Amino acid sequence: MRTPDEQAVATAIIRLMRGVAYRETDEDTWSALQRHGPAVRDHFTTIGVDVVVDDTEGYAYLRSQEETDGDAALPRLVNRRSLTYNLSLLLVLLRKRLVEFETTGGEGKLVLSRDQIVDLVRLFLADSTNEARVIDQAETTIKKAAELGFLRQLRGQTDQWEVRRILKAYVDAQTLSDFAGKLRDYAPVAEGGGDG
Repeated sequence: MRTPDEQAVATAIIRLMRGVAYRETDEDTWSALQRHGPAVRDHFTTIGVDVVVDDTEGYAYLRSQEETDGDAALPRLVNRRSLTYNLSLLLVLLRKRLVEFETTGGEGKLVLSRDQIVDLVRLFLADSTNEARVIDQAETTIKKAAELGFLRQLRGQTDQWEVRRILKAYVDAQTLSDFAGKLRDYAPVAEGGGDG
């Protein structure tokens, strides 16, 4: 029979293996990480995985350890996901919007409507005379972002989505800078009708 501490550690380990743990929605796991963090980290270290805890933003997740010289490579436990163009685009645009929200003094959670998210990506989707198709593409991308944990639909509100702060861990400042440069390169071509 496990002690309460052993139970807390085991529960935190299992919860992290299922995905991102948020302080606001998973208080038991968060508390276990605060009290028993070394035990949880030790468990994952033996299998080549780091526990990343962001106290400021209030989330924790698993990340494969970087290979170091002299260590035999372990099989990868945390799978890499290849993202579609539309999903990558949406994540970068949401991260940019999150930066704007924070720099303008926005407090709490960034919540966007489905229409606001569709408008974010509309400019970058292939020109189409079929508006319904563009909206369908955007909605499919929104659902995929939600499946991956970057968006969360607000309870009882089918049209409102919270942008989860875990996005900061996946789309960093360098990625945003690279994206801004590509947009600057794209703008003259788009304005010139694509003849450049």
